Amino acid sequence: MDLRPLKQFLALAESLHFHRASLECHVSPSTLSRTIKQLEEQLGVALFERDNRSVSLTAQGVKFKTYARETLSQWDIIHNDLLADAHELHGSLNIYCSVTASYSFLYDILKQFRPKYPGIEIKLHTGDPEPAIQRVLAEQEDLAIASRPDALPVGLAFQSIAISPLVFIAPIDFPLLDHSHHHSASELKDVPMIVQETGTARSRIDAWFLDSKIQPHIYAQVAGNEAIVSMVSLGFGVGVVPKIVLENSPLACNVRQIHTTPALEPYHVGLCVLKKKLKNPLIAAFWEEHI
Repeated sequence: MDLRPLKQFLALAESLHFHRASLECHVSPSTLSRTIKQLEEQLGVALFERDNRSVSLTAQGVKFKTYARETLSQWDIIHNDLLADAHELHGSLNIYCSVTASYSFLYDILKQFRPKYPGIEIKLHTGDPEPAIQRVLAEQEDLAIASRPDALPVGLAFQSIAISPLVFIAPIDFPLLDHSHHHSASELKDVPMIVQETGTARSRIDAWFLDSKIQPHIYAQVAGNEAIVSMVSLGFGVGVVPKIVLENSPLACNVRQIHTTPALEPYHVGLCVLKKKLKNPLIAAFWEEHI
């Protein structure tokens, strides 16, 4: 079966960029354009709206995107069921995580997984940690390494692989805070804070200040823990990051940890996947390797 048209369609539907999608599929932009045109002719509808500046999915394209994902997923399931007698699994897994998670956790995971399943190709996508779960829920990724939210979304399976404290960090020389004792929320209320825009860490910080009825001074809201460490190291204010990020940061020597009372609730890091996707033998093999 030639599944390339569906794969090329999905690549364009995710990136909405012909050049990036053609690179991902190892074809030229003109070849990708012809594939999409042939699909549209076969279906009798336009899947994309495109002009010289942008590409977007039509309503029909959104429906076909769901079909394409399910078709490729079902193909993987039946393909690997047929190979089960030979004890072989072939195909690809899309995994998303932050850069920090890739070398803190993924290296050890793949070191165990690859020798057992050499026929499974790993496609790794890295970026800010906060969109990780949403990318899994949207079926843009098969699995992700992410922090566990306080309320786990319906249909999502999560297994913890590490626990990291959430810590306050400040520049080495920061006149607004001394080194002598643990600090409370009231002592930090006038200190410029650098926090994440959204996510688990942000909700923990907000709750920590709210419990003390303190309105913090938010200096900057950023995406990504590494960006927080960078801004703190430059002296812009105090930030909160998972300790594992701090320990692996090249800028760790430019900041210091601030001890607080009470401490923030720890940060649970783990693998997440849609429960329905555990029917896929490739995804199940990766998942069961760590149960």
